[in-house]
Amino acid sequence: MKNTTFIKKLIVLGLSATIGLAGTLTFQSPHQAYAAQTGTANASALSASTKATRIINLGEKFMGRKYQFGAPTTSTRTFDCSSFTKYLYKQYGVNLPRSSIKQSKVGKTVSKSNLRKGDLVFFSTTNRNGKGKVNHVAIYAGNGRLLHTYGKPGVTYSNMNSGIWKKSFVVAKRVLS
Repeated sequence: MKNTTFIKKLIVLGLSATIGLAGTLTFQSPHQAYAAQTGTANASALSASTKATRIINLGEKFMGRKYQFGAPTTSTRTFDCSSFTKYLYKQYGVNLPRSSIKQSKVGKTVSKSNLRKGDLVFFSTTNRNGKGKVNHVAIYAGNGRLLHTYGKPGVTYSNMNSGIWKKSFVVAKRVLS
């Protein structure tokens, strides 16, 4: 009889603890679940190089995703250039401002010849001599490649050493540490 009472008390205690713990559980968004799976939840412990590679890999998952000027930063259905960078870098603990011009004011300025993967690269596509107002941001992906989103292709890679991107470069910033 004493054993039965003891076992009943253990069961009640166990159920109470389970119910209590269930009240503290949180539900994850798909992005939080992805972060947990890929280790982005513990981004502060990663090296800048590792963060850059992971940011680029995550960005590639959105290849072809449509461009929409003013796209919300809370959705991944569409992106504009700065919502794309803001979203990707946030997954790795870097909070960027919303606009490309404001993003161009954070981090350490780096020369074009010293670019590293993960650096943000800024352009003035309306004034093609590199002296105009910043209106576009891209992620340097190495070997002269930019990962970004604009116009018809949406999220894509471009060669920063040709065409509009060569003519309209303004500044590059290092934001990963």
